[in-house]
Amino acid sequence: MNSLIIIATFLISLVIGIVIGMIMRKKIAESKIESAEKEAKRLIDLSKVEAENLKKEEVLKAKEEIMANRNELDQEIKERRSEIQKQEARIIQKEENLDKRSDNLEKKEKGLDKEYESLENQKKELEDLYQQQMAELQRVASLTQEEAKNMLLSEMEKEITTEKAKLIRDFNQKTKEEATKNAKEIISYAVQKCAADHTSETTVSIVALPSDDVKGRIIGREGRNIKALETLTGIDLIIDDTPEAVILSGFDPLRREVARIALEKLIDDGRIHPAKIEEMVEKAKEELNNIIKDEGERAALETGVNNLHPDIIKLLGKLKYRTSYGQNVLSHSIEVSNLARIMAEELGLDAKRARRAGLLHDIGKALDHDMEGTHVQIGVDILKKYKENPLIINAVEAHHGDVEPQTMEAVLVQAADAISASRPGARRETLEAYIKRLESLEAIADSFEGVEKSFAIQAGREVRIIVKPEKITDDQMVVLARDVSKRIEDEMEYPGQIKVNVIREKRVVDYAK
Repeated sequence: MNSLIIIATFLISLVIGIVIGMIMRKKIAESKIESAEKEAKRLIDLSKVEAENLKKEEVLKAKEEIMANRNELDQEIKERRSEIQKQEARIIQKEENLDKRSDNLEKKEKGLDKEYESLENQKKELEDLYQQQMAELQRVASLTQEEAKNMLLSEMEKEITTEKAKLIRDFNQKTKEEATKNAKEIISYAVQKCAADHTSETTVSIVALPSDDVKGRIIGREGRNIKALETLTGIDLIIDDTPEAVILSGFDPLRREVARIALEKLIDDGRIHPAKIEEMVEKAKEELNNIIKDEGERAALETGVNNLHPDIIKLLGKLKYRTSYGQNVLSHSIEVSNLARIMAEELGLDAKRARRAGLLHDIGKALDHDMEGTHVQIGVDILKKYKENPLIINAVEAHHGDVEPQTMEAVLVQAADAISASRPGARRETLEAYIKRLESLEAIADSFEGVEKSFAIQAGREVRIIVKPEKITDDQMVVLARDVSKRIEDEMEYPGQIKVNVIREKRVVDYAK
């Protein structure tokens, strides 16, 4: 019982203690809260005071800064105003100066106007005085102003022309002497190094006979063999008292060579009759073509000119049977090539181009009997056809001065051509004129329709015309002979008379087998 009471008393005491503790704790907490609130209020009040103080300080600082900026701005404004005032003063000063200058210029302009007017008056007075003097001079000299002026200019021109001519003559003389000396040395060296024999070719060839008995066989019964040979070749056979020889006469070397080869073959064969003569003439023409080709190759090899077209080589070979004023054109071309090459080597020029142009410079003469135009133009056309170098073509075209030479090698070809032609015995002018006349005679005859061949014979005293029998009748032959004669009379100059011999022959050949 006592223990329960003790326990109950303990529990009641415990509860009372807890309640008292809680009450005490609440009071303490309330006391702390109140103390905290007071402290907070105090801190807030203190912050407000400090903030107010800071605000006042900042306002004060701002006011001080504004005052300082205002002072600076006032100072700057003062300075700018002062500067503007100075500038205004300077501008005013300049305006005053400009006004003064303007006044001075006006004064000067007025002064210049007066001076100009005075000068004009003086000029007029001088012109009047000049005219009086000129009139007096003209009266004294009996010359007008224009005549005196022309006389003075004429005298001055004569004097200047004389002095200029003297200077030009002296300069040309000096240059010419030096150039002549150098040229003579080079040309003499080239001529000495390229020595060549020259013989002027004639219009006859001589065929040796084994005996005089052959002459009768060549003539044939009633002269049919000699007539056939002359008709086929266009060459005159002269059988006279010359022992064991027949003379072939004709201005065309190709025909003469064909006749010579054919006659030699006939003599070797022994059978001489019209059919055999015709056969041998054809064989002679084939052999001549081979000779022409060989001669062209020899010329190219001798001069060292390579890469020539085969047709050009044949034309070169044909030049062996072409003469110019009696000079063999192929020999002349070879010599020109060598001379041009030597001079080019001495002058340090293109020797290969010079020798090629020299060899080809007269290539047109191989065809000038068959084509219209000069041998220069024909040669240019041939070389253009076979795509020759344009500089070579220019040298060929310029070698007679038809165009301006474009290279020094072309000039050397001109010089070499003149050197080769001027060698003693190289040419004979009368022979060339004679051949030209024979060529013209044949050209006139060939120009008529129906003419198959024509041959100038008897030294140009006769032209033998062979017509096509299917186109020309016997009656038309008479008219043709008259027309040819009339044309020769109108277009040619010749001594004596020329016989026009028209031949119409229709031949039938058959063979017994």
